[in-house]
Amino acid sequence: MSGLFEAQAPRPLADRLRPQSLDQMVGQDHLLRPDGPIGRMIRARRLVSMILWGPPGCGKTTLARLLAQTTDLHFEPLSAIFSGVADLRKVFEAAKSRRQAGQGTLLFIDEIHRFNRSQQDGFLPYVEDGTVTLVGATTENPSFELNAALLSRAQVFVLNRLDDAALEKLLQRAEAEEGRPLPLDEDARASVKALADGDGRYCLNLCEELFALPADKILDTNALAAAVQRRMPLYDKAQEGHYNLISALHKSLRGSDTDAALYWYARMLAGGEDPRYIARRLTRFAVEDIGMADPAALTQATAAWEAYERLGSPEGELAIAQLVIYLGTAPKSNAAYTAYKDAVRAAKETGSLSPPKHILNAPTKLMKQLGYGHGYNYDHDTAEGFSGQNYFPDEMGRREFYRPVERGFEREIKKRQDYWARLRAEKGGG
Repeated sequence: MSGLFEAQAPRPLADRLRPQSLDQMVGQDHLLRPDGPIGRMIRARRLVSMILWGPPGCGKTTLARLLAQTTDLHFEPLSAIFSGVADLRKVFEAAKSRRQAGQGTLLFIDEIHRFNRSQQDGFLPYVEDGTVTLVGATTENPSFELNAALLSRAQVFVLNRLDDAALEKLLQRAEAEEGRPLPLDEDARASVKALADGDGRYCLNLCEELFALPADKILDTNALAAAVQRRMPLYDKAQEGHYNLISALHKSLRGSDTDAALYWYARMLAGGEDPRYIARRLTRFAVEDIGMADPAALTQATAAWEAYERLGSPEGELAIAQLVIYLGTAPKSNAAYTAYKDAVRAAKETGSLSPPKHILNAPTKLMKQLGYGHGYNYDHDTAEGFSGQNYFPDEMGRREFYRPVERGFEREIKKRQDYWARLRAEKGGG
């Protein structure tokens, strides 16, 4: 009787529109087309264990279920959040029995990254001997979250967030299912797709909310915003999104694309990132990627950071935005950064070499007798204010670490460096 009542229970729109065949999947043609990696497996009717990596609502669970259906495998779903070792043992025993009866098992594990390392190791014998074909789903970077041994036995496939074209297909399917158009004008329809942010499930749930509204009123963007809850951007400050967005901000600044840098800065704030973290990373950028090309960049960075600490949010975020603009438009050079790295490497390679004796102080009679300070030329006593003497260890020879570029303030520094190099050669100190 429970099955009868269950059949009569209302089903969410997202569940009613769940694809029933692979050709109904949207947004993942790069994997499912006939010449795609999964498309080729389906055509050969031979699946390998795989990890499906993608954002929420892109179809990972549905794809796993349809793969089992297409290849006549028993579909065994588990959630890593709610399952433990005992549940896995039962699944593996049942899979062994099915295998003896001639049927394979597709074991689908949602949120597979939630299993700890030892639990992941427990899959390996059953994956290796073919007891199960493992399909794991994760929203996190498998390189960080999954064992190397497990990754070596499974192919990783990246599922895309749904683009506007894929989301539009879902809107049209929702309208066909309900038998009426969504109560939206053109701009509000575009806003629905923007709110979905690539998540098909969220898009259909949003449609269900809209269909519940009175059908006699067409919503514009303002009315839409009042009718539905704003969705927070997909951004986990401790995981992949965090590192991706700070990388995008850093590289946009390095490429002097100020507008793109402002966009990624705004994206990080919208996701709830701590502005202090952004200020710290921008200060690092000032010394690593601008350096002596514009020495004021570091002053601007520390000033913006201090301004945020004094003003707080949201006013202080404008100070950081001003810093983003300054850094984006500043001349770029990593000469100081590479000079420091080269000097550190040389220091490790050369060990405990002593400075040349002529630049050592000689506070005692013995040290004077040993030659400490002998032959030192006081630079200020020369006509050019430059003696050209050697200051490297005698056994090491001269090295060039700092190579200023022909940009910004470093153009002037390079002129000085070249001048001193010429004098050094003339005075025999090079």
